[in-house]
Amino acid sequence: MNLFASFMRTFVPVVAGLLLTLLVRIGVDFDSASVASVVTTVLTGAYYTAFRLLENLAVRIRSRPLATVAGILLGWAAPPDYPGATRQARPAVPRSP
Repeated sequence: MNLFASFMRTFVPVVAGLLLTLLVRIGVDFDSASVASVVTTVLTGAYYTAFRLLENLAVRIRSRPLATVAGILLGWAAPPDYPGATRQARPAVPRSP
């Protein structure tokens, strides 16, 4: 289930970036495929960043409906949970005398 949630949270923003790019492209003639790629990348990054920040804000202010909406717009209603991925303390490295 976590792999699917992670996939959806990546795939949905990419599709959203593509759709936003297509909307921008209406009436605008791009001469270069590389320009279109850059626009897609920037719009996708902006989309993901905006809704990820909104999701974090919603968690901090304890607004579950807002967090759910932001999550859905990222492709999955909640961030993926990676059990066992908590940060563990590094073992101490012995110092040489």
